[in-house]
Amino acid sequence: MGGTVKRVVGTEGLLAMWKGVNAAWLREASYTSLRLGLYEPCKIAFGCTTPENTTFLKKFAAGSAAGALGSLAGNPFDVLKTRMMTAEGKVSPSIIGTAKDLLAHQGVGGFYRGIDSNIMRAMVLNGTKMACYDQTKGYVVQYTGLAKTSLVTQFISAVAAGFFMTCTVSPFDMVRTRLMNQPADAKIYSNAGDCFVKIIKNEGPLTLWRGFLPIWSRFAPTTTIQLVIFEQLRVLMGMKSM
Repeated sequence: MGGTVKRVVGTEGLLAMWKGVNAAWLREASYTSLRLGLYEPCKIAFGCTTPENTTFLKKFAAGSAAGALGSLAGNPFDVLKTRMMTAEGKVSPSIIGTAKDLLAHQGVGGFYRGIDSNIMRAMVLNGTKMACYDQTKGYVVQYTGLAKTSLVTQFISAVAAGFFMTCTVSPFDMVRTRLMNQPADAKIYSNAGDCFVKIIKNEGPLTLWRGFLPIWSRFAPTTTIQLVIFEQLRVLMGMKSM
């Protein structure tokens, strides 16, 4: 991780660490808004109406459904973000220029490259994130006596969710990146399943967790901040804590 940061900063400059940040903002505005906001409606749709019938599996299913819907909306920005981040050189490519180039060479379908792996990733990520957060909150309240609305409860639960999310999502991040970055004229992987099989066969299963620490270092703060702010906004808008 340290070597990669040093190489990028040395060859492309410090600002290269923020390549694609505008596309990342648009992705979060669509994808994250939907996967967080749709969790409660999806829980109700899956029959989570009382504490007795609200199981971990139902929470996971609700989070997965919300994640899949959010991924459909955010995939075009995700593709743009990935292409902008991997572009070499000190000059950061513009989001409009990247979008025009993608449309010209790959058509509208280019914006949905890797959609199968992205939806699978979003389902695993959001299912793990929301179910583990929800479940951990219950344990913290039960064993410490803290309230659900307590910042301490929310912080502990969010940190736990971030760790488990990294464990389950890392393989999908690897597959998604490989699919999005493969050349249009030299297709290496036909789909997400083919990519999984070829990575395991040619590079070993542990390759799927390559980059675990950078992914965790990204998920830990973002998950904690997202969920804590989300909870506080719910209270401000007169809604109950999750």
